[in-house]
Amino acid sequence: MGIEKTTVERFVALSQQHPVIDVRSEGEYDHAHIPGAYNLSLFNDEERKVVGTIYKQQSREAAIKKGLDYFGPKMSRMISFIEEIKEKNQSTDKTVLVHCWRGGMRSGGVAWLLDLYGFKVYTLVGGYKSFRNWALNSFKREWNFNILGGYTGSGKTIILEALKEKGEAVIDLEGLAGHKGSAFGRIGLPVQDSVEMFENKLALELYKTSEAIPTKNIWLEDESQRIGSVSIPHDLWNTIREKKVFFIDVPFENRLEYLVETYGILDKVELCEAIQRIEKKLGGLETKTAIAFLQENNIKECFSILLKYYDKLYRKSLEKRENLKELLKEIKSITTDKNINAALILKQNYD
Repeated sequence: MGIEKTTVERFVALSQQHPVIDVRSEGEYDHAHIPGAYNLSLFNDEERKVVGTIYKQQSREAAIKKGLDYFGPKMSRMISFIEEIKEKNQSTDKTVLVHCWRGGMRSGGVAWLLDLYGFKVYTLVGGYKSFRNWALNSFKREWNFNILGGYTGSGKTIILEALKEKGEAVIDLEGLAGHKGSAFGRIGLPVQDSVEMFENKLALELYKTSEAIPTKNIWLEDESQRIGSVSIPHDLWNTIREKKVFFIDVPFENRLEYLVETYGILDKVELCEAIQRIEKKLGGLETKTAIAFLQENNIKECFSILLKYYDKLYRKSLEKRENLKELLKEIKSITTDKNINAALILKQNYD
């Protein structure tokens, strides 16, 4: 059915409809890849090293011959792998997207095989490197954002859920990062992706959200630039800090109750370790008191100490914004109910 080389812009658009096959080694893929791509390594890490060494020390031709030795026995399994993907997705379409690191021989070889078998194959000009440049450039765009602010325990994440249910354009930064923010944000969650993988996910989510609802500003939660072990790219961060902040102001006791319900079920050993990580900023006495309450299973008093600390921290961060008076829109609420607060925020936004 043919092989067609295509630009990264078209490749990304096609990836929303057809499977992406990343033929780099498992090590390259595991570090970072195009979100949603399947790994079908032409060479594994060791084989890639061998072929590369032959290329440098002998010749291109010798490297190709060695590569063919590795490629040949894998051909049948590669075809079966693609067919399994199609079957899993209940797709009868014969289109696949293939890329390697720079759009060279690895993707070319696999594309030849798939074309021979009857697939329509698109290869990415410039390979994964081209996608990375596209992702990084996307952070330099002047995006239209609305920022959802509020003290810890205001339920900002679930408010975003409610906004999305109401048809708003929403991106969950914490969800993409695999971290809930603060020293307690990694408890009960898997190890975070690499910074590069987080950036890839974020770039693709910006694209998908803006394509799906192009007429609306995208809602983001007001975050620190660093979310656990990853960071919001600097260019995008500068854009975010210039946007309006819709600050949902929920009373302390309501927020404390919400935190006890949502975080009180977490492992106490991990909670204790998280408290110890902020000891320098929290203070020795407050740290000991909070841990003592935790050990007594007095979660409410423990979290009350922590919440006062995070309130001061957030307010300080909020006040660092330039033109805060022009950017800040405060919305009073007496509940952490996501639907009520989403409605209040939308009223403020569209009035």
